[in-house]
Amino acid sequence: MATTKSKDLRELSVDEINRRIRDLKVEGINLKLQKATGALENPARIRAIRREHAKLLTILAERKAKA
Repeated sequence: MATTKSKDLRELSVDEINRRIRDLKVEGINLKLQKATGALENPARIRAIRREHAKLLTILAERKAKA
């Protein structure tokens, strides 16, 4: 899965951002479990998830600051 650009993430609504954050948390937990059991195929995905999560939180904070 390719990383999502900040520009594309800024076009999402607040509900979509919150849903995406929730989905990323679940995926991150699953990947950490796979890493612990030695079944992780793409370790770089953990980093990508962490970064996308941070981007989404930053966008939410910016929107709250504007309001």
